[in-house]
Amino acid sequence: MSRDNFTKWLYVGLHIKRWLALLAIAVAIMGLGFAYILREVYVSYTFPEWTAYLTLQFIPRWARGVLFISLALGLSIFSGWQLNRSLAHALLPASTGGQRDIFNLVYQNRTRDRGPRVVAIGGGTGLSNLLRGLKQYTSNLTAIVTVADDGGSSGRLRRDLHVIPPGDIRNCIAALADAEPLVTELFQYRFDERAGDGIAGHSFGNLFITAMAEVTGNMEAAITETSRVLAVRGQILPSTLDDVMLAARFADGSIIRGESQLPSTGAPPSEVWIEPRDSAAHPGAVRALLEADLIVVGPGSLYTSVLPNLLVPGIGRALRESRAHKVYISNVATQRGETDGYSAADHYAALRRHLGDDALVDMVLANSNLPAEPLNPEWQSDAVLAPGDADYGTARLVLADIVDHERRYRHNGDALASLVMRAYFERDLRVQAPAAFASH
Repeated sequence: MSRDNFTKWLYVGLHIKRWLALLAIAVAIMGLGFAYILREVYVSYTFPEWTAYLTLQFIPRWARGVLFISLALGLSIFSGWQLNRSLAHALLPASTGGQRDIFNLVYQNRTRDRGPRVVAIGGGTGLSNLLRGLKQYTSNLTAIVTVADDGGSSGRLRRDLHVIPPGDIRNCIAALADAEPLVTELFQYRFDERAGDGIAGHSFGNLFITAMAEVTGNMEAAITETSRVLAVRGQILPSTLDDVMLAARFADGSIIRGESQLPSTGAPPSEVWIEPRDSAAHPGAVRALLEADLIVVGPGSLYTSVLPNLLVPGIGRALRESRAHKVYISNVATQRGETDGYSAADHYAALRRHLGDDALVDMVLANSNLPAEPLNPEWQSDAVLAPGDADYGTARLVLADIVDHERRYRHNGDALASLVMRAYFERDLRVQAPAAFASH
């Protein structure tokens, strides 16, 4: 902490000033006690002449008082600065980088603890990317994730050990963790073919969560304990604890079951649902939605990450009934075999159609930074357009630059979180929006 930052300890809301004031009063009382003792010694004992120079009696008393007060103040500032450095080196991990500052840790934690209650609904890399940005603004975060995944490592563990798929849960835990970066990297590590048929393709985090479920007795406890071990900021909840499967009907009347099979037809489905249709919503997820200040739907794969959550009857009902400010984040790129040719309005229309509500959210947030050239053919995606004259129901369309400029098929998590929080705090303002936050 620099000397300039010392005054930040007096910021409002840190719960520091009251204790500093109490400490100052205690020191003053102690000083008064010493003064009484010194005065008694002064009047009852004759000191040698040289002590007059030692006690600066050749200086007027008011000047001595100012001198002693200045010396005490300087020593207090210096000792506080050095105490901060000592505590920072002892308590803060090296991963905090050059800013090993107790003040910033206290200030950020106090600010985040008082942040709005935010619920994010989705799955895949889109949700975890958003959470990584949102955790900078509030610790009152709840991620509601889909459990319909039946492919890859999660699908294998689901079939072999009969657990809810841990993949999306793992991504959210890694995104919200405050643990050392190496631990988070380990949690996301995926074994390659050298590990053998039994473990190849599995991520360490999936195995860890599954093992924790075996140790604790259930997946809920496993998520809680894993979050505690990795110092997760917020909570991660599955939309349901039931064993659900995603099913889809296409324009030709064909039906496909299994989330991993849905993109195989090469065309968007006309309808998706979960089986069983009456799956019970996680009570904590319903409560979080009803108590939320802000609900963010997406980003994520429309039919395989976002909708499976909302199709759990209790989740969809809680979303509609919640009085929170609601934002839908449109994808920035289409997904092959799932949303080919979709615009932002088409994405949102699919949500409204499946939930039967034209007033599902208050705002649709879409990307305004469109590429001059088609996206890399290897991505098998196109940029999602957001025409201002399309049908968005009762929602307000907001365009902003929220794309990752290096990987244009993904959102910029920090920019996205900043825009979402700004939209929340400005939701009641009726002012002209700046160009970076243009409304249509």
